[in-house]
Amino acid sequence: MFEDDDDRQYTVVRNDEEQYSLWPADRALPPGWTAQGVSGTKSACLEHIRTVWTDMRPKGLREFR
Repeated sequence: MFEDDDDRQYTVVRNDEEQYSLWPADRALPPGWTAQGVSGTKSACLEHIRTVWTDMRPKGLREFR
């Protein structure tokens, strides 16, 4: 697990189910995840995720009726 006070750079990533995560900016993205155009400190990236990811349910569950 990464420490909250680390000074590494991260990228906000999202998968096909519209779930968000952080990924170290200096590593290749994992399969199935795409960069969202936001990079920075861990705290800045987490704040962005808190803002945009308001419904934690996977896309498939949100669309299931």
